[in-house]
Amino acid sequence: MIDYREIKTFDELIEKEHGKIGSDSRNEYEEGAQMFIVSEMLKEARKTANMTQEQLAIKAGTKKSYISKIENAKGNIQLSTLIRIFEKGLNKKIGLTFL
Repeated sequence: MIDYREIKTFDELIEKEHGKIGSDSRNEYEEGAQMFIVSEMLKEARKTANMTQEQLAIKAGTKKSYISKIENAKGNIQLSTLIRIFEKGLNKKIGLTFL
C-alpha cells in the first residue's frame, strides 16, 4: 500500500503512483494523459462547431467509429490523421510543442 502522508506536490504523487520520468510505467501514464487531452480537445472543438461525429468524419475523410475512438481516448492515432481531422474537418490549425 502506498503511503501518501509525505506527499506534498502533484509531481510527487505522480512519481509515487507511476514511477520516475523515463520509466515504462511513467511513459505509459504520460501517453494516456496526452491521449485524454487530445480526446477532450477534439470533443470540445466538434461540439463548438455544432457537428456530429458522423458529420466530422465525412468532412475529414474518415469514419465515425474513428472519431468516436479518438474522443474516447481509445487506440492509437496517426498525427497526419489528427491534423486532417482538425484542419479539414474543423477548419482549425494544430500547433505542436516538443519539450
